[in-house]
Amino acid sequence: MASNLMETAQGYLQQGVDIAQNWLLTPAAWSQFAILILAYGAAVLANRIITPKIKAVLEPAEDATSIITKARRFVLIFLPLLLPLLAYGLTAIGEQVTRSLFGSGAVIAFGKRVFLFLAARALANKIIQEPFLRTLAKYILVPLAGLYALGILDDVSAFLNETQVNLGNIQFSVMSIVRGLIAGSLLFWAGTWSNSHTATYIDKQPMRPAIRQLSAKAAEAMIFGVAFLLLMNIMGISLSSLAIIGGAVGVGLGFGLQKIASNFISGVILLLEGQATVGDYVELDGGEAGKIIKMTARATILETFDGRWIVVPNEDFITTRVVNYSDSGSANRLEVEFSVSYDTDINKIPDLISKAVAAHPGVLSEPEEPDVELRGFGESGIDFGVEFWVEGLDDGKNKYSSDVLFLIWNALKAEGIEIPYPRRVIEMRSGDDGKLSEA
Repeated sequence: MASNLMETAQGYLQQGVDIAQNWLLTPAAWSQFAILILAYGAAVLANRIITPKIKAVLEPAEDATSIITKARRFVLIFLPLLLPLLAYGLTAIGEQVTRSLFGSGAVIAFGKRVFLFLAARALANKIIQEPFLRTLAKYILVPLAGLYALGILDDVSAFLNETQVNLGNIQFSVMSIVRGLIAGSLLFWAGTWSNSHTATYIDKQPMRPAIRQLSAKAAEAMIFGVAFLLLMNIMGISLSSLAIIGGAVGVGLGFGLQKIASNFISGVILLLEGQATVGDYVELDGGEAGKIIKMTARATILETFDGRWIVVPNEDFITTRVVNYSDSGSANRLEVEFSVSYDTDINKIPDLISKAVAAHPGVLSEPEEPDVELRGFGESGIDFGVEFWVEGLDDGKNKYSSDVLFLIWNALKAEGIEIPYPRRVIEMRSGDDGKLSEA
C-alpha cells in the first residue's frame, strides 16, 4: 500500500515537472501569463473604483433597522469576493482569446482556478462569521478549492471512491464516508439553527406552556428526522434495508425498553393535559416535592428550595397521586396560629388582626380577605388562628408565615395585649398537719 502511494506521488510530481517545463518554454504559455497579470491588474483597478460606489449606494444609516436595511448590510458582507471574482471573469475572457489564437489555454485555466481558490479563502476568512460554518469552510471548502486549482480533484475523488471500507456485511467507499461527514455536519448545524428559531417562534405564540413545549418537541423531532433521512440518502444507504434492520432491532429492544416507552407516553400526556407543567410546585406520593423546572421525554426534573434536583419518571405523575400547589399560578391559603391572655377582650381580636395581616403586600383580598377564628381555650391562653390567601408558597424566597407572625406581634403589642406563656402552680405540703402552701 505504501509503495503504491509513493509511486502515485512520484507520477504526479513528474507530471507537474513536465507541465512546468512546457509552460516556461512555449510562447503560448508566456502570452497566457501576460494575460493573467493584465486581468488581475484590471481587476484590482476595477475593484478600487467599484467598491466605494457600492458602499455609497448600499451602506445604510447606523440606526436603521428595517428589513431592506438588513438585506443591504448582508450584501455588503460579500464585498471581499469582488476582487477574485472580477479577476476570474476577466481571465475567462482572456482564455477565450488565447484559445482562439493559440489553440491552448492550460496556463490561463490554471489561473482561473487559482482565483476561485482565492475567493474560497476570502469567503472562509473574511465573510463567514458563524464559528461552525467558518471551521467547515477553512478545513473543507478551502482544501477542496486547492485541489481543484491544482487540477487533481477528480483524481482524488476517484481514488476515494475506489477505496472501500468493510463493516461486517456492509461496504462503504471512503468517499461516501467523507461525503456523509460533511453533509452530516451541515445538516446537524442546519437542524440546530432551524430548531432554535422554531422554538423561539413557538415561545412567542399565545398557547398554554405545556402545548408550547410539546409543539417545540414535535418540531425538533420532525426537523432532525428529515435531516437523518437526507443524510441516509446522501450517503447512499437504502432506507428499505435500514427499515428491516430497525424493525428487527425494535422487536428486540421493545421488551427491554417498556419503561422508557411508558415514560415517553406519560410525558406526552402530561404536556397535553397540562395538569402539571413547568413552574408548578408539586408533591408526589413518594415524598418527592419541588418546583418543576424541566420536562423531558423521559422524566420531569424538580428543584427543591435548597437547590437540589430530583429526577422523577413521567410515569409517576400518571400512576400515583400528585398534589399541585401551584397549578400554573393559583393562590394558596395559609394559616398562622397565635394566643392571647385570658385578660384580653377577645371581641377586639378579629378586626385587629385581620387589618394587620391584610397590610402585608403578599396577602390577597381574593378569593377571601384574612379571616380570624377562635380555636379554643388553652391552658395558658385563648387560641386563635388567622387564615389568609397568598400567591405562591410559604418557602424559599417567600416568608409569609414569618412576616404575618411579626405583624400579629406588633399589632398586639401596640394595643397592650399580652401574649401568654405557660404558667404552673405548685402545691407543697409541710409538716404532719398536712397544710398546703403554694409557690
